[in-house]
Amino acid sequence: MLRGMYGAAAGMIAQQQRQEMLTNNIANVNTPGFKADQASLRSFPNMLIQAMGTQEMPAGQSRPIGTLTTGVYLQERMPNFRQGDMMETGNNTDVAILQGVMPATESGRPGALFFVVQNDDGELRYSRNGNFTVDGQGFLTTSEGHYVLDTAGNPIQVDNEEFRVNEAGQIMTAAGAPIAQLDLAYADDPLQLVKEGSGLLRFEGEGELPTAVGNDELTYQLQQGFLERSNVDTARTMTEMMNAYRSFEANQRILQAYDQSMDKAVNEIGRIG
Repeated sequence: MLRGMYGAAAGMIAQQQRQEMLTNNIANVNTPGFKADQASLRSFPNMLIQAMGTQEMPAGQSRPIGTLTTGVYLQERMPNFRQGDMMETGNNTDVAILQGVMPATESGRPGALFFVVQNDDGELRYSRNGNFTVDGQGFLTTSEGHYVLDTAGNPIQVDNEEFRVNEAGQIMTAAGAPIAQLDLAYADDPLQLVKEGSGLLRFEGEGELPTAVGNDELTYQLQQGFLERSNVDTARTMTEMMNAYRSFEANQRILQAYDQSMDKAVNEIGRIG
């Protein structure tokens, strides 16, 4: 009976974590470049139950009864790096990545392109959020104030918002004078990137992601005055939230039934004895 309570409680915890993940997806449905998280639920290893020390079984021997499941858990949260829709804003500082077909990779998953930015500690981070701005010193930054980097790893100084970005990522003044080359990083396995908040992603592999600039195998376009929308599917996410809520309630009712059975075993059956 206690094992059944543990299994129901494990199911409730897994569904609660899944619900929190889906709620976060919905909360970021209007965040440019946001990539929806997906949950992977797995069951704990099954246990083999055997009968020992009974009248039918001699001492030292056992008889298999069957297997016992021990509940489920949320194994991991994986971002979905599918391309989001384009939204025209008309803002000169907004830039969106429109990537083409990525080459086949060893992981079996399509690669993805990212802007290269610098966090507050001076470390490299990656982002799909092209909602940029120009700070008081004239540097191109993210909406959170992180420097956007060029192919040399330096912050890009544009001085004002009157600049142009062509499809290849070359930044120029309004008069056409070159300023810098906007850097793009390529991840052949995007699942090696971990979300840090504020639209930033941290690479968990060795070294740094290679640049996509000059790589003829990668096709992409940068579109100034556009933003990439979040790729959250609102209707599907709401449906999954309802399913997670119903699964949580089902496990809750099972747990309550076990609790009532335990109450009778302790207070009624024990009293009769």
